[in-house]
Amino acid sequence: MTIDFSPLLPWPYLTALILAALVLAAFGIWQRVRGAFLRTAALAAFCLALANPVLFQEKREPLSTIVAVVVDRSQSQENADRREQTDKALAGLQERLSRFPQIETRIVEAADSRENDAPSTRLFDALATALADVPPARVGGAIFITDGQVHDVPDVSQTLGFNAPLHGLITGRPDEFDRRIEIVNAPRFGIVGEQQNLTFRVVDDGTAPGGSAEVTIRLNGNEIAIEHAEPGTEVPFSFTVPRGGNNILEFAVDPIAGEVTEANNRAVHVIDGIRENLRVLLVSGEPHAGERAWRNLLKSDAAVDLVHFTILRPPEKQDGTPINELSLIAFPTRELFVDKISEFDLIIFDRYQHRGVLPILYYDNIAQYVQNGGALLIAAGPEHAGDDSIAATPLSAVLPANPTGVVNEKAFFPRLSEEGRKHPVTRGLEGADSEPPAWGRWFRTVDVDRPLGQTVMEAADGRPLLVLNRVGKGRVAMLLSDQGWLWARNFEGGGPHISLYRRTAHWLMQEPALEEEALTARASGRTLEITRQTIEGDPGQATLTYPSGRSAEVTLTEREPGLYKAEVRTDEIGLFEVANDELTTLVHVGNVNAPEFKAAISTEEKLEPWAEKTKGTLRRLANADGPVDLPSILPVRGAVRAIDDQRLSLKMTDETVLKGVNSLSLFSGLLGLAALLFIISATWYREGR
Repeated sequence: MTIDFSPLLPWPYLTALILAALVLAAFGIWQRVRGAFLRTAALAAFCLALANPVLFQEKREPLSTIVAVVVDRSQSQENADRREQTDKALAGLQERLSRFPQIETRIVEAADSRENDAPSTRLFDALATALADVPPARVGGAIFITDGQVHDVPDVSQTLGFNAPLHGLITGRPDEFDRRIEIVNAPRFGIVGEQQNLTFRVVDDGTAPGGSAEVTIRLNGNEIAIEHAEPGTEVPFSFTVPRGGNNILEFAVDPIAGEVTEANNRAVHVIDGIRENLRVLLVSGEPHAGERAWRNLLKSDAAVDLVHFTILRPPEKQDGTPINELSLIAFPTRELFVDKISEFDLIIFDRYQHRGVLPILYYDNIAQYVQNGGALLIAAGPEHAGDDSIAATPLSAVLPANPTGVVNEKAFFPRLSEEGRKHPVTRGLEGADSEPPAWGRWFRTVDVDRPLGQTVMEAADGRPLLVLNRVGKGRVAMLLSDQGWLWARNFEGGGPHISLYRRTAHWLMQEPALEEEALTARASGRTLEITRQTIEGDPGQATLTYPSGRSAEVTLTEREPGLYKAEVRTDEIGLFEVANDELTTLVHVGNVNAPEFKAAISTEEKLEPWAEKTKGTLRRLANADGPVDLPSILPVRGAVRAIDDQRLSLKMTDETVLKGVNSLSLFSGLLGLAALLFIISATWYREGR
């Protein structure tokens, strides 16, 4: 309640009038005039009436106290029974806070931060956002429901923007432990066939049992080593890059009973294999029109080191020319097919026939080269159907088909077979979709028995034209015509000879992108893209295993012949496993060094400095075996000066909001008139005595 003045005259005039009244009153009292005091009171009442005093009474309503409850919904909260503890704690806290009508609760659910695809738990950012529109004096406190793995804890010397307790209700169990594996450093690129070095480390968090950890290492799905590592110690590891393109290294540490999660027991690293130089040996059995097509294609690729020999003078050719007058280079058969055969990535026999140039034993050498992982391409002409065919040598052990002895001299359009429309070597060749195909004709093929492997292109009457087959660790391709040069010369519009030849060569050299049966996955932000390449028909559903351990079936949709895809939007971050038939692949979504993956055990350490500074309480919701135990609420008037371990102290605000004002003029109306008449009457009465 307050008093204010609303003068009936301007203040300068009223001030002059008051001064005149004071002078008159002082003079009367000094001269001892009878009734001077009553006259003074009358003048005072008159001046007060002109000043018009007004009594104001405000109507105020107390404001509520704002309490922020920040709920940790990050991925680490999915471990063990933390989500259940969180939900029970939130429900109980809401019920207890609702008993205090003067408390307004703000619930904030903080999921993983998606900044830079490096998920982290940022509860303080969520708290600042929730209280951005609240005056600091109205904040009664903040309560975090979390496992304690908070990654945006500010320095304790800073301020939170309010002066009230910060409490932490910690999920998880006090005796938790966890074992994880991390790659410390590793190369991103490596030359195929050369040794690479990396370092990994096994880390035990919490009260782990200790002891040596067994780490299984796989490369492209194949187990290559088992290492034993002491937790906390960096372990060096060496491996050889087996192929070009993506190579996936997987490190898996054996789980230990009772650990918080097994989701971080595996780590992957992708290394891109680079072929420093592809060494190709091209042996042409004789000069012919198509010889230049293969040579030009291979020479145009800067990454190919080509060794090319053409047999111009076979041993049976006797023309009497002295050896010392010949300008031909001797064919170094032993050096190529014995000493250095393993150095070649691909061997091509172009219209080659056995005429004694290569000793018969060397063909067996070539067959073993293929069995051990080499690549062989046979570009056959009429010689392949004759008596000197290389199919009549020990090389036949790795060839997918044997010639029947017939050469078909019939014009035809090369066509893709049903398998060829699905196979990545021939799928999508330009011009293949029309009938007849939009490319030129060929005029000769070598007839063969029913071939092994996949016949991806067909000649006249559905006879095999291009056959691909796997032999041991290596691969063999047979192109049963020497007419490909017609496409290179643009006969009848030509055809996609460059794409066909190049894809065939790269498939032989085991390019991952050209595998006919493959399962791959890649992450684009939070979207997982799954690709299944197959020539066997519908592969069915893929099984997707999330980092949290749950699994889901994913339907694969055919996008192109033999190519099935699916896209999955995920909120989880970490290592995903995709499986279909007998194929599996791994893909990591998000940053592998994200804070959310570095520690999984619950902890009180990170929030402890702020709890002490603000007089807040840190308390576990459950002990090792007990149920959720929620502390009670303690409203406090004024500053919270002490920590109460058993209760959550909340600072109640004294803030109010003005709802209205009542005013009363003291000298207006009958009340003012009665006061003036009374004083004037008293003066008159005194004068009358």
